[in-house]
Amino acid sequence: MSGQFEASIEIDRPAEQVFAYLADGRNDPDFSPRVQQITKTPDGPTALGTVFRSTVKDAGMKTAREFRIVGFDPPNLIRWTEQSRNLVTAEGGYDLTPLPGGRTRVRIFNKLEGHGLGKLLVGIAASAARKDAPDFGRRIKAAAEASLTS
Repeated sequence: MSGQFEASIEIDRPAEQVFAYLADGRNDPDFSPRVQQITKTPDGPTALGTVFRSTVKDAGMKTAREFRIVGFDPPNLIRWTEQSRNLVTAEGGYDLTPLPGGRTRVRIFNKLEGHGLGKLLVGIAASAARKDAPDFGRRIKAAAEASLTS
């Protein structure tokens, strides 16, 4: 069983800057309070095959997550897939569209997949993610605009 969520926001920064900010998953704690810590392998710029390992806290439980970048087309597209073996895993991405005036539209989406007992939990997780999606988008906008110069 699976579930999906998405959000779209407009960020008052150029697509190249927004892309660079979002491509560095080490910025995720800026807008995702569930991310407790995150590392990147290998060092250097994010590219196809880059792996981000994180510890996240959901519903009071900490889990280890590992995401691999599987699609990367600057400054328009980032895709990831979860490599970890948790009850609920995700794959998703960002689509960026340059807008007039140096603005960028960002669409984020995730597909959640349940495994084993997680098949019973994925509906709850997807529902919570859909409910938070507009706020998640606003947190991304606020964090990106605060971090990037215009």
